[in-house]
Amino acid sequence: MSGLRAKKVLLGISGSIAAYKAPLIVRLLIKSGAEVQVVITPKAKDFVTPLTLSTLSNREVLSKFTDETNDEALWNNHVELGLWADLMLIAPASANTLSKMASAACDNLLLATYLSAKCPVYFAPAMDLDMHQHPATQKIIQTLESYGNIHIPSSTGFLASGLEGVGRLKEPEEIITFVENHIDSFLPLRGKNFLITAGPTYESLDPVRFIGNFSSGKMGFALANAAASLGAQVNLISGPTASLDLHPEVQLENVQSTQQMFQACMKYYSTTDVVIMAAAVADFKPAKSAKSKIKKEHQPQPIILDKTIDILKKMGTNKQHQILIGFALETENEMKNAQQKIISKNLDAIVLNSLSDPGAGFGHETNKITFIKPHHIPTSFPLKSKKEVAYDVMQQIKILLDECV
Repeated sequence: MSGLRAKKVLLGISGSIAAYKAPLIVRLLIKSGAEVQVVITPKAKDFVTPLTLSTLSNREVLSKFTDETNDEALWNNHVELGLWADLMLIAPASANTLSKMASAACDNLLLATYLSAKCPVYFAPAMDLDMHQHPATQKIIQTLESYGNIHIPSSTGFLASGLEGVGRLKEPEEIITFVENHIDSFLPLRGKNFLITAGPTYESLDPVRFIGNFSSGKMGFALANAAASLGAQVNLISGPTASLDLHPEVQLENVQSTQQMFQACMKYYSTTDVVIMAAAVADFKPAKSAKSKIKKEHQPQPIILDKTIDILKKMGTNKQHQILIGFALETENEMKNAQQKIISKNLDAIVLNSLSDPGAGFGHETNKITFIKPHHIPTSFPLKSKKEVAYDVMQQIKILLDECV
């Protein structure tokens, strides 16, 4: 999995002869699964055409603060660009652009976007040997590094001046590899296999009716997305849900009944490092399911219920190396019931949320949780979006993983 997959990348191109390599950088970023927005300085257009870059990125190339192609000029909002990006890559970065970056000089759209960026910024210098070695240039590079920018060092090779030495822009493949490796080094769940369940399970009364619950699956999907974005390999087993956004690296398997969810989970359980059972699994199923639709005109018959298989307990009984985390949605005696569930299901932790908390529980875009571990003081979090809650859960899981090392 490329660390650039699904990332929004701002590619800044400054006025260096090495800008001729920029189209290949765009192509490799797109091939890695990134979405690319090119911002180019006016001088860079002398070395590479916006049309080429636009064709490869499938986006308009931006170079001015305003688009003046018609009578009503449109503002290219550098602030929005800085907020949009997951990372910014300036390649090539000329001596002139590096100097302005270090001193906050802001006389073009690229520099204004750099100063507005909230994301990691990578810069790849490209210039002649003596320019690169000059103490002023080296001081500027050190200054940019002190700001938290990531330096992609220049290579040694033949330069446009005819000299040979340090100052050559790294090859596009090397630049992409550098960025991917740097991203990967900060993914705390890299190399871990996650199994996550989401949504409800449905137990059929007849071909068109079922026993189920109001779970939307939003929390489970948010957990899967968070785990994948932090480097984990994720298998998501989901009951029936509406269409929800999913990280491209998450492997989704759809099921309907509790038995189907159990069978799907068991396929992955032995090779899984972390299991998060966020699905709202039906506790009961009809003892008999009618083979044809039960007609309204027929005399209603009592529905005899049987217990469904307890997936979480089965996992706890057969647990070996796995970290097993359950979810508890309670309406009364929340803390006591959740702590009892940890013991009865042999869990490593449980995530408690309550239907009594406004904005938490089924169907909401938000949730309010308490993360409970055996023999630890519970960690409670305020009401947050389910995306934020998912990252809070991942942080707690990282602590559990570190404790197992």
